[in-house]
Amino acid sequence: MIEVRPAREAEAPWIRDIFVASYGPDYAYPDFYDEQAIRRMILADRELVLVAVDTEVGRPVGTASVILEVGAFTDLVGEFGRLAVHPDWRHRGIGSLLVEERVRRVEDRLHVGFMEARVHHPFTQRLARRHGFTPVGYLPLKIRFGSNRESVSANVRYFGAALSLRRHHPRITPESYELTSLALANVGIQGRPLVDEQSAPYPVGDYELEEMSANGYADLLRIERGRLKHREIFGPLRLHYGVFRLHASHSHYLLAVRKGRVMGGVGYLVDLHEGGARVFELISLEDEAIPFLLRQLLTRMRSHPKLDYVEVDVSAYAPRMQRTLLDLGFAPAAYLPALTFHDVERLDLLKMAQLFTPLVEEVELVPPTREVARLVLESFRDTAIEPRISTVLDRIELCSGLEGPDVMEIAGLFQVTEHAAGDEIFRAGDPSEEMWIVLSGRVDVWVPSDEPGFPEAALGAPGAAAGDEGTSARPGHRCVGSVGAGECLGETALLTGTDHSATAVAASPLEMAVIRRDPLEALVRRRPTIGVALYRNVAVGLAGKRRRTGRAP
Repeated sequence: MIEVRPAREAEAPWIRDIFVASYGPDYAYPDFYDEQAIRRMILADRELVLVAVDTEVGRPVGTASVILEVGAFTDLVGEFGRLAVHPDWRHRGIGSLLVEERVRRVEDRLHVGFMEARVHHPFTQRLARRHGFTPVGYLPLKIRFGSNRESVSANVRYFGAALSLRRHHPRITPESYELTSLALANVGIQGRPLVDEQSAPYPVGDYELEEMSANGYADLLRIERGRLKHREIFGPLRLHYGVFRLHASHSHYLLAVRKGRVMGGVGYLVDLHEGGARVFELISLEDEAIPFLLRQLLTRMRSHPKLDYVEVDVSAYAPRMQRTLLDLGFAPAAYLPALTFHDVERLDLLKMAQLFTPLVEEVELVPPTREVARLVLESFRDTAIEPRISTVLDRIELCSGLEGPDVMEIAGLFQVTEHAAGDEIFRAGDPSEEMWIVLSGRVDVWVPSDEPGFPEAALGAPGAAAGDEGTSARPGHRCVGSVGAGECLGETALLTGTDHSATAVAASPLEMAVIRRDPLEALVRRRPTIGVALYRNVAVGLAGKRRRTGRAP
């Protein structure tokens, strides 16, 4: 018979043995391998530790816990985690009993239950879903287990008055819209978020960087008291908790200093066992300090040999902060409705993350986790691609006159494809549904031999003069030009709606960024000023190509 009840201090060795048997010598949370640390958890008011006891053998065979204070405001959020069942007692429903008992014992003490479920196998995903936890995000490669990293699914369950206290009308950037809409629908919240397309990122200022000292703490605390009525970053700590608690929790602060005066600070936690970091507070006297501090922090984290992941919880009502984080390479990873209590209402949070390691994994996902993960992983892949594409876009005529945020928004619509030498990219007469930018390699453009010229193709890329036969002859055709790295292909046909009038062939192995007509037209509808610039640049480019081929403009 299995009995589930609160753990007793004397059972700490049994709990430790369960984790060792389940995870081997390497576990992301080493406190569960420390008997004294487990005893402190059992005795602490802020944690509930349960055990599943096999009464026939008289020992715990499974365990699970709830951390009852995970927010900066003791905001009635509990983290459901660290569930383990001894391998010899698995497949007996013990995990389900532990989750059920956890919920029963804390549901009158919480507004929100939060669970990060491992996705290494589908059992944990199904267990979370079976007990009312709904997936609202996917955190790629967040946790290190031994020499590998694993992703987790972010799940929530609501209790009591949580959703009735929620602030409505979040304002989010277009990049987060699909994930936000799906998360809201998954938890049963009606309505759509407001999409903010106009908010610009915070401007960057020039400061000196310092680590926080006792004097810096006092200065920063004064800024916090005067400036943080509308918080934009949330986390498990606050500056006003005091220096002792900040040091005890292994938190750190970087300061932006100008002429000896503290202008802002960013607080962050580093977990070397998990291999990640979390930004928990951002305080500034002026906006320009915000991106400066975040950039400096990211530089430090990227150079750390044991850090592969960083995350930040940003207010869903702060689009400028969201845009700033996007421009710094963060991607939306989870949308958490009503997660934190602020003043007299609960706020939605957008969890954004950045990886410093390749995103490679094979997992078995179950609905609806699979759909959430798809949206998040697309954002992370786009984030890795966007800086490279935007660097190219900055140098081409198509984006002449566009500002940095506009270029980044266009870059986010591209996908990367690869082609072998000799592959046809498109054929003369094909409808134009896509436009390409060559990232590496070269494309030759061919027209029939009796065709007098081809204005879109006569680009004269370095090393490939018009009329060159290219890498291989095509009977009845002649090569009128080549497109090299950083140049566009098919932009005129795409934007004017005409069919392709030539055939494009890979002259070497190619890597190309491709954008389809539908998302580009949707962007132009949302941002008409971008459309005006694109069409103007196409007209200018087309006139130049016609002059190079001897045709009248």
